[in-house]
Amino acid sequence: MRKDITEAMDEKTAGTGDQLSKDETITAVLEINGYEREGRRSRRGSRLGRRLSAPDFANDIERVQYISEVTEEGEKRFNRLTWKQLVVILIVCAVALGTLSMPLVFAMLGMIGGTILTVGMGCLAIYTSYLIGRVKLRYPQVIHYSDIGRLLLPGRAGEILTKIMQVIFVFFVMLGVAAHFLTGKQAFTTIVGDTSICQLVWSAVTLVLLFVCSLPPSFADMSILGYVDFVSIMAAVLITLVAAGIKAHKLDWETGWSAYPPEGLTFSLGMIAASNVLFAYAFSICQFSFMQEMAVPTDFPKSITVLGSVMITIYTLTGALGYAFIGPNVQGPALLSAGDTVSRVAFGVALPVIFISGAILVTTIGRFIMDHAYKNSIVRYVNTARGWATWISIIIVTLLVAWIVAEAIPVFSSLLSITASLFNSGFTLYLPAIMWFVLLREGGCFSSRKNIALTVLNGFIILCGLVLLGAGTWASVDDIVATYRNGKEMSRPFSCK
Repeated sequence: MRKDITEAMDEKTAGTGDQLSKDETITAVLEINGYEREGRRSRRGSRLGRRLSAPDFANDIERVQYISEVTEEGEKRFNRLTWKQLVVILIVCAVALGTLSMPLVFAMLGMIGGTILTVGMGCLAIYTSYLIGRVKLRYPQVIHYSDIGRLLLPGRAGEILTKIMQVIFVFFVMLGVAAHFLTGKQAFTTIVGDTSICQLVWSAVTLVLLFVCSLPPSFADMSILGYVDFVSIMAAVLITLVAAGIKAHKLDWETGWSAYPPEGLTFSLGMIAASNVLFAYAFSICQFSFMQEMAVPTDFPKSITVLGSVMITIYTLTGALGYAFIGPNVQGPALLSAGDTVSRVAFGVALPVIFISGAILVTTIGRFIMDHAYKNSIVRYVNTARGWATWISIIIVTLLVAWIVAEAIPVFSSLLSITASLFNSGFTLYLPAIMWFVLLREGGCFSSRKNIALTVLNGFIILCGLVLLGAGTWASVDDIVATYRNGKEMSRPFSCK
C-alpha cells in the first residue's frame, strides 16, 4: 500500500520529534513509496526503482514538488525575525497597560523602595532572559518554554514534566488573553462614559478586535503591529504624566509623596508590590517561541540589552513621576487618577495596546498548537487553504475559550492575581537559574572564580523566585480574602455590570 506524504514524514521522524527539511521530505516520500533518489540503485535493480512514466510516480513527483515549494516558502516566512523586531515583540509582550500600575507600586513602597525594586527586578529579569537565549542556542530543538522539561529531567520524568509544563504554559498564556477582555471592557466603558450599556457588548467588541489583530501567523508580521503598540502606550503614558504634572504644579508640587514607605505597610502589601513588578517583567514565557523565528538567533544579546535598557527606564520613570505628580492616592492604572476627560483620552490612545498585546499572546498559543499538532505537515506554515483554515479555527477557539473564562468565573481577577504569583516566579526567575545549573554550567560550581560568582548569583535568583512563589501567592490570597471581607460584591457570570 502506498503511503501519503504525511505518513511518510511521520515514519521518517518516528521517535525523534524532529522536523524534516525540504530535501528530507522529498527523500521520505520517494523512498518509502518504493522509489530511490537519482544516482542510487533500488532493490529492483533499475535506476529509479520504477518507471518514470508510472502514473503513481508522476503524481508523487508533482505532490513532492508542491510540498517542497510550500515548505521552502514557509521556512523563509518563519525565519525572518530580526533582533530589532525581537525587541519590539518582547516589549509589546511585557510593556502594556501594566506600565501605568507602576506609580501604585511606588506609592506602596515609597520613592526609594520603588526605585530599588524596579531596577533590581529588571536586572534579574534581563539576566534570566539572557540565560533563556543561551539555552535556545545550545538546544535549538526547544521551540516553546514547555519543551525544556525533557532537558531538565531524564527519561520518563522529563516527558512527564514537559506535559505538565505544556498545560501550565497554555493555561497561563490563556489567562493573559482573558485579562485583555476585562481591560477592553474597562477601556470602552471609560471612553464612552455610559455605564448603562451592557458590559457584554464591549466584551464582544473586544473579541472581534482581538481576532482581527491575531490573524498574522508569524511574529515577524506581528512586529509591524508592535510598533503601533509601543507608540500607543508611550503616548498614553505621556498624556497621563503631563496631565498629572499640570495638577501637581497647581498644588505647588505638594502632592504628599514620600521617599519612604507609608506607615502601616504590611508584609502582605509589600509582597503584592513585588509580585506586580515581577509581572511587569514577565516576557520570558514567550521568548523561546519568539526566538524560534529569528533569522540570526545569535543576535539575541543585542535584543536583550536594548530591551533591558528600555523597560527599566520606562518603568522607573513612569512609577517615580506618576507617584510624585499624583501622590499616595494614585490608582492602578494611573490614568484613572488623571481626571475624567484625560482618562477618556488616554484610554482611547491606549486602545491599540489592549488588542495588539493580547493578540501576540493569542498568536503564541496558536504557534504552540501548530508546532505540536502539525510539526511534520505543511499546515504549520499557514500558506495553504488548509493551513489558513486551521489557523483561523485555532484563533477563534482560543479567543472563545478565553472569553468564556473571563466572563464565566466570578473571581477571575483574583484568580489571575494568584496564578501570576504562582507561575511568574518560575518562568521569569527560578527556572532560568535552574537551567544554568543543569544545561549551561561548564565545570563544577566552585571550580573557578567565574563559576563561584555565577553559582552565587543563580542561587540567589532561585531563592528570590521561591520566596515570591510562596510569600507572593500567600499575599495575593490574603489580599483577596480581605477585599471580599470588606464588602466587595462578587460579580455574576456573563453579567452586564
